[in-house]
Amino acid sequence: MTESKKPNKEEQTLEASFQILDGLVEKLESPEITLEDSFRIYQQGMELLKVCNSKIDGIEKKMLVMNKKGDLSEF
Repeated sequence: MTESKKPNKEEQTLEASFQILDGLVEKLESPEITLEDSFRIYQQGMELLKVCNSKIDGIEKKMLVMNKKGDLSEF
């Protein structure tokens, strides 16, 4: 897959994002990783985690509105 065809972080599903985070954790746990690479990977993970938190917050807000009104209207 070329770089231009990859979905951006906001377009990825939560499941795909979690799989990427798992891969980043595995890389960080590698004994051969350099300090520079570990900082770069950590930063990637934190950026992806922010996107995941934003998506989860949006879903929670939709669920609160749905529970309060009893329908599927968005927040």
